[in-house]
Amino acid sequence: MSTVIAYVDGPNLDYSIRASYGTRHLWLDLAGLVERLRPADRLVRVQYCTTLVVKDPAALADQHAHLHALSAHRPGAVSTELGHYKVHKPRCGACRQGYHCGCTPPRRFHRHEEKRTDMAIGARLIEDSANRASEVALIVSADSDLVPAVEASRRLDPGRRIYLALPPGYERPSRHFRSVGSFTINETALRASQLPQTVTDPVTGAAYRRPAKWA
Repeated sequence: MSTVIAYVDGPNLDYSIRASYGTRHLWLDLAGLVERLRPADRLVRVQYCTTLVVKDPAALADQHAHLHALSAHRPGAVSTELGHYKVHKPRCGACRQGYHCGCTPPRRFHRHEEKRTDMAIGARLIEDSANRASEVALIVSADSDLVPAVEASRRLDPGRRIYLALPPGYERPSRHFRSVGSFTINETALRASQLPQTVTDPVTGAAYRRPAKWA
């Protein structure tokens, strides 16, 4: 039995589940999912890197409920690290390229760009390889920005086996990941890895319920 640490790209996984299946599989037991994907391994922890929702209080409340439920369901199994969104205000495409599109002043659009998630995953992956924290690393993401971190991790711990669990909707990884064994997470695994409808914190007694929109 090998030890495994999973590194989960929250925004990538969330977006892919929503695009493929809507909201019905979002009440996800991350530790349970990893154990289902790697049944012969012993889970050390799940490193969950995600970003809080912005400009949608109801969605943010649902996300907080999920984060609390993850912590309460398997204390210590999931370590959460939060990134943030940065607001960009790019000009319209025509203005940006120097054309006179007729908008005065040049139009700008608000766009929220997720920051730090891939950097956090890469940093933890490298740190764990340097510390020989597990024999297997399972990366739940399709983000090719993680390739340099994978390469650095291999240099630090050549014996560590690294696999890529692609979120739903990805049939194959980026060509930059070709040297990494990969597979796609299917709906069966997601359906079988849902948290209980209500999760109660064993210490505080607080109850966290599956959001109605995620039913």
